[in-house]
Amino acid sequence: MEYMFADGFMGTRAPFFMDIVTLIVALLPLLTYSSILFARRGRYKMHALTQNLIFVISVIIIGYFESGVRLGGGFDAFMIGSGVSHTYASIVMVIHIIIATVTLFYWVGIIFTANNNMRKKLLPGSASIAHKSLAFKTFTGIIFTSFSGIWVYLLLFVY
Repeated sequence: MEYMFADGFMGTRAPFFMDIVTLIVALLPLLTYSSILFARRGRYKMHALTQNLIFVISVIIIGYFESGVRLGGGFDAFMIGSGVSHTYASIVMVIHIIIATVTLFYWVGIIFTANNNMRKKLLPGSASIAHKSLAFKTFTGIIFTSFSGIWVYLLLFVY
């Protein structure tokens, strides 16, 4: 696991694992939106497949990130060398964690419900309005998670 803490590739103080996670988090809204376009074009099976795949990969990345943070000494260890105050970075981190956690719960809910509704042949169909409503909330959360995650990265490793 030493590779996780090797120098990253984005030219900052961040270790390799943090650069990987940040890159994926930055791309997540684009990947998710690309999958949404499948649904808008009536390619529902492709939409379901890509959404499930993106979700599973994201959960794996969350595990990878969490293990890296724990093995790397936690938030305080990554604050070393940052030019921003600990209090400010902590507030931003808490905001990010809240957004990411709420988004994850929404995402788990929509994945579970959509998969069940597809098996019951309610999607597309009678469950579509509710699905679109929850999907909008989830996608908005993914966007905010991405931006707040990038913000945390910048505070810890750039500024």
